[in-house]
Amino acid sequence: MTTETTYQLENDGEIITEVTPLSECDFLYVVDRTKDNLSFPVHKHAEFEINFVENCAGARRVVGDSVETVGDFDLVIVGHGVEHGWEQNECKNNRIREITIQFPVDIFGNEMLRRTQMQEVKTLLENAAKGVSYPVGSIMKVYHLLEELLNAKSSFHQMMKLIEILHQMAIDPNGRILSSSKHAGTQTTVSNARLRKAQEYIAANYKGEVRLPYLAKMAGMSPSSFSRFFKLRTGRSISDYVIGIRLDAASRELVSTSTPIAEICFNSGFNNVSNFNRIFKKNKGYTPKEFREIYKRNKFLV
Repeated sequence: MTTETTYQLENDGEIITEVTPLSECDFLYVVDRTKDNLSFPVHKHAEFEINFVENCAGARRVVGDSVETVGDFDLVIVGHGVEHGWEQNECKNNRIREITIQFPVDIFGNEMLRRTQMQEVKTLLENAAKGVSYPVGSIMKVYHLLEELLNAKSSFHQMMKLIEILHQMAIDPNGRILSSSKHAGTQTTVSNARLRKAQEYIAANYKGEVRLPYLAKMAGMSPSSFSRFFKLRTGRSISDYVIGIRLDAASRELVSTSTPIAEICFNSGFNNVSNFNRIFKKNKGYTPKEFREIYKRNKFLV
């Protein structure tokens, strides 16, 4: 178990890139540390990462375009290239515990991941491209496994325990995707042509009115059947999906331009500023103004 480490940081002009201590010959790198503050800046790296934080109530977690205030415990898995970090924010505790496990993208290889027994883990690693977080009840199921990994008698036993942790996270139904696909640098790929066609239409027309009957006609289905089909395949209703696309567009414009918020509201397909503010805060945890200020501070750090 490593208790202290030194990270190499590179600035690519946009966000800090962490060059982790994980060597080409290692299966994983783990560090367990207690710190008096959360000061490591928002960053990204080439590896997958599981991060557990304890005694962190009031801290702010950033994963892609997701910005949330967390409770006493936080558990997240992020994929390679996804910007992430934890900020002190309103956290008053000066004994914050953080367990970080990093492992390479090709840890299992395509041959292993295509096996039936690894399908849940494969899905988890795919979703990690947008960050996945877990509620307290789920964290408690993983907590003892983290301790067992830290206390494993060999690196081989650490490797086996990591697989067990990934499996537990993968089968937990309460894992929640954090970031929008566009901001995290991924594109959702759907084999079903009907769904892909509808998604492409929504992406091109989200600024206007997206009508269920038209989408259903494109798919050759009745509106009620297509509505059920869409929710089954995406996990969201069509209206929630469209709102997500609009919020993604608004988020990107908030952090990359100085365009007035009212103008961003209409640019992203909302037709009422008050409604836009309410929906944005409900989904992101912050008003558009607060969200922009948080990202300005993060970008200033780098």
